[in-house]
Amino acid sequence: MAKKALCIGINDYPGTQSDLTGCVNDAHDWAGILEARQFEVHKLLDAQATKAEMERAIGGLIAGAKPGDTLVITYSGHGTWVPDTSGDEADGRDEGLCPHDIRTSGALLDDEIHALFSQRRERVRILLLSDSCHSGSVIRGDESDLDEGGPRARFLPLEAWMPADQLPRGILRPGALFGGLARVGGELLLAGCMDTEYSWDTQFHGRPNGAFTYYAIKTLKNLPSDATYEQWYRKIRDYLPSTRLPQNPQIMGSAQARRFRIFQ
Repeated sequence: MAKKALCIGINDYPGTQSDLTGCVNDAHDWAGILEARQFEVHKLLDAQATKAEMERAIGGLIAGAKPGDTLVITYSGHGTWVPDTSGDEADGRDEGLCPHDIRTSGALLDDEIHALFSQRRERVRILLLSDSCHSGSVIRGDESDLDEGGPRARFLPLEAWMPADQLPRGILRPGALFGGLARVGGELLLAGCMDTEYSWDTQFHGRPNGAFTYYAIKTLKNLPSDATYEQWYRKIRDYLPSTRLPQNPQIMGSAQARRFRIFQ
């Protein structure tokens, strides 16, 4: 049984005035965690993470997996949305990941990701960890690791990347990634926030990271080797949401998948 992972981190979004700081660190951090657990890891960072390359890497990872294999895909970068044209979205939006070349290629939409995930064979486990996206306001959580200064939302509004003559009419509502990715067909999704919130790009002890990624890794290091995804999720919720990081991490998958041992 093979264990393979793809870690995507994008700080650089040319022409959008919306660069981030912690996403490449997130990808390196996830890669280190997964390599220590005997995963074969491939990374796509900044300019490597074009839409075409993201599609190729995700599709190849899934298409090549055999029954019994475990796949992990981590994504740190902006999330966005476009108006739904197929009528399959209750909120009228298709959510998507933002590749490095989004201004020329467009977003990698949830419908496109679903098509890639549909190649999954039976008994192939897929975990998708998404640290992107939209804001709630709950005051709790331990912020002792968080540096002073304002976090930045990992959401890229349409006007930052879409030509003005293509923008939809009316109010451009913020959008999130969780709702769309929850339907792409993976076995388990861990996301940084609810569909009505943002995930935050910030700094801990002088080093940029995504808040969800930072606390996911921090709590993972203190869990027993037989811990489940559900137990991990509950530990992350000890830290998020907090006063300056008003995001509620989410877990979606079957009861059976939530009880799987982490990265097994």
